[in-house]
Amino acid sequence: MFSDRGMEMIKAVIFDVGGVLVRTEDRTPRQALEARLGLEPGAAEFLVYNSKMGQKAQRGEITAAELWRWIQAHFGFDDGEVETFRQEFWGGDRLNTPLLRLVRALRPRYQTAIISNAMDDLLHTLTVAYPMADAFDLIVGSAYERVMKPAPEIFLRTLARLGRQPAEALFIDDFAHNVAGARAVGMAAIHYTPALDVAAALAEHGVTAIEH
Repeated sequence: MFSDRGMEMIKAVIFDVGGVLVRTEDRTPRQALEARLGLEPGAAEFLVYNSKMGQKAQRGEITAAELWRWIQAHFGFDDGEVETFRQEFWGGDRLNTPLLRLVRALRPRYQTAIISNAMDDLLHTLTVAYPMADAFDLIVGSAYERVMKPAPEIFLRTLARLGRQPAEALFIDDFAHNVAGARAVGMAAIHYTPALDVAAALAEHGVTAIEH
């Protein structure tokens, strides 16, 4: 059970993208890519996300295009080969359609927003590759902000733009350290897993969607 105070408290629900709204549901293409290139399992993901250049791209210190040119040079790819790498790398990603449907059902009762550690092509991703930008009042990307989760600044900037106090916002992310970062600034937070009943988890915080 939740209190009436809890029901009144949350005014904004904020979501991560990768691993939450867009999930790598089929790892076969990425695994096949690594096998073809003779890479250890997880090496492709490390290069794109967690290498020095991958981190710089997510902090906005280099562009997404520059990251892909670096990967191209790293492997000695021609233009066609690096494009194949990109297609295979993202090949198992899927839009989390049920969750996006829930996001839309939260409005207009709640503000909805995104905080994503992402390169400077995030808006393209959310408008072209996986159209969902219209479901959110605010989109905050680390490359645009030059700061990544779980740094307090990215949460505080988001709250300021929404006009909300930390206690009025709930954040959902698949990485425990990002969940901890949100809680550290006073936000409620939910650790997302594929098995999570998000609607039930939201309801525990007094957040309920509009029935259609």
